[in-house]
Amino acid sequence: MAGHSKWANIQHRKGRQDEKRGKIWTRVIREITVAARQGGGDLSANPRLRLAVDKAKAANMPADRIKYNIDKASGTLEGLNYEEIRYEGYGIGGAAIIVDCMTDNRVRTVAEVRHAFSKYGGNMGTEGSVAFQFKHCGQFVFAPGTSEDKVMEVALEAGADDVVSDDDGAVEVLCAVPAFEAVKAAFEAAGLQPEVAEVTMRPENEIELQGEDAQRMRKLLDVLEDLDDTQNVFHNAVLDEA
Repeated sequence: MAGHSKWANIQHRKGRQDEKRGKIWTRVIREITVAARQGGGDLSANPRLRLAVDKAKAANMPADRIKYNIDKASGTLEGLNYEEIRYEGYGIGGAAIIVDCMTDNRVRTVAEVRHAFSKYGGNMGTEGSVAFQFKHCGQFVFAPGTSEDKVMEVALEAGADDVVSDDDGAVEVLCAVPAFEAVKAAFEAAGLQPEVAEVTMRPENEIELQGEDAQRMRKLLDVLEDLDDTQNVFHNAVLDEA
């Protein structure tokens, strides 16, 4: 199955993440907090917490800080009470945007998200207005030049749903959320290292933006990502490299 070129957009997102490592720690701590509070502090019995801890380790968070936040969230220590909220809207050219937040103040967060949409050319929508355009799934992306045959063999054997060859040579693997850990472990065992390995909201269709529209969309996405309460921003725009 062939797909659009995503590599430049993935590299842009990774670059943005590298620029703000401090905020990544904050986001990961919030994810650990909610995962441990909902499913307990036992990593072996809490897949969401395992994924959050993997993110913390990838961001070079010290083990004692990871443990401290698990203990705090699971009741050993007092902590803030975060709630998860999803906002949906439209960006430049009608591109669909999902903003997942964790907050201890819903009123503040909705005001900040709405302001960002309206100031930078978007429109905030109602619940469910764009989510139907995305699929909740596990996603792995391998760099151009990776053996598609080897990726496909390991992926399908491990229970993945699809292997997508992008126009630029990147190889994308999709799986159901419950199969994510098994597929990830299979790639590790086979010595295959994806550039992206995450549970995500993947767009079912894409909108290509170029020139000024692409620049305006990048600005809107950057502002949404930089909000203190934002955890993740998902969208269906394919942006040119200008």
